[in-house]
Amino acid sequence: MSVERILEGLNRREPAALARAITLVENQRDGFERVLSHAHGLVGRGTARRIGITGPPGAGKSTLTEALIQRFRAQGHSVGVVAVDPTSPFTGGALLGDRIRMEAASVDPHVFIRSMATRGAHGGLATTTEEVADLLEAFGFERILVETVGVGQTELDIARTAETTVLVLVPESGDGIQALKAGVMEIADLYVVNKSDRPGADKLRQEVEVMLGLRRGNAFRHVAPHHAPHARADGRTGGRAGTPSSDRPTAPPPVGPDAAWEPPVLGTVAPTGAGVDELVAALDRHYTYLETSGQLAERRRRRLAARTRAVLERSVQRWVAETTHAEALLAQRLEEVTDGRRSPYDVAAEILDQMKTGTAR
Repeated sequence: MSVERILEGLNRREPAALARAITLVENQRDGFERVLSHAHGLVGRGTARRIGITGPPGAGKSTLTEALIQRFRAQGHSVGVVAVDPTSPFTGGALLGDRIRMEAASVDPHVFIRSMATRGAHGGLATTTEEVADLLEAFGFERILVETVGVGQTELDIARTAETTVLVLVPESGDGIQALKAGVMEIADLYVVNKSDRPGADKLRQEVEVMLGLRRGNAFRHVAPHHAPHARADGRTGGRAGTPSSDRPTAPPPVGPDAAWEPPVLGTVAPTGAGVDELVAALDRHYTYLETSGQLAERRRRRLAARTRAVLERSVQRWVAETTHAEALLAQRLEEVTDGRRSPYDVAAEILDQMKTGTAR
């Protein structure tokens, strides 16, 4: 399919054209930048929201994503999903585990699910994930879910890609210790303890709440005193242990442009849908906060600035590879670097000098 045909199909909202456009962009084939430029003119003009779902492997991210799809569809929203899977060591493509787990949702004509391989990219996302999200938004999807590959504490790119980042944790997998670490625990706007009907879920939620409170200086405001009426063994009051919904009152959303967002810690059981309605409500509150505080526009501005720099770097790398002899010069000098006669910095400086004077062509 030609680029012109793809653009025509996108204008007519043909799913086949969208799939081909994503393949074009993912593989950076001829014309992919033209397709992205076309999409950019349609981004930011609708009601689309980008939500990142991240967390360690086995936390149930795909099941929770499917539950969110069902809730958004019940609200009448179309949903696009970018599910980043591990890369196949044989084909270089995605292993498609996420798409298989969300098979029930994929039959809905108003749901589009695309699996992408990381292809060696760090940060839990594929290098073109943001551009694929642009295509989904330009196509008209109102809720765009980006699920990371699940590599643990290094999944930080999602905070720059999504407007709201959801960190999914699970009991019985050592997350209590991880909660005390920097990295992925610091990027979330919402925290979800999935599989919260299992033992240890309440303890994990309390640990996360204490960690968040340490940042704000009110670490133990969610912890019930030991003499509280009807105190439970896990330190919370009232209710039955092991239920996903919190029996503490939900904090009201921040008010005013200077109000700070306090990330909630929610409990869900994704297969049954327990707690998912509360998660959707929290997502709405966070989006309202971003709008009223002015952070929504600021986040999008930073995202576009970072994207422009990334596109420039990609173009420069392609120019170096296609129009200069930098690789040949590097190959010639590698022996000297290996022997210790020259350093990598000396060789890099020489190649750059030759590129500046045009002698590296």
